[in-house]
Amino acid sequence: MRDAYHIILKPIITEKTTQLKEKNREVCFQVASQANKTEIKKAVELLFKVKVESVRTQNMVGKWRRVGRGQGQRSDWKKAYVSSKKAKK
Repeated sequence: MRDAYHIILKPIITEKTTQLKEKNREVCFQVASQANKTEIKKAVELLFKVKVESVRTQNMVGKWRRVGRGQGQRSDWKKAYVSSKKAKK
């Protein structure tokens, strides 16, 4: 497995992800493009000391942007929705 800090790049904090966190115990991360679901699961369990129930990934296509007369494309990236298991009482 690659280093966990190279797999999980940063959390994505938006209104949608905040609602998912409150309702479904899901957290959204920007992850490395080459990372697969098992690597993401192990990295989250190692970094945050939680049990992961499921991982959903989504490849995001970079948007075309204009600056003056020139135009370019933002980088493609990958995000992962990680659902944690319910804590036992």
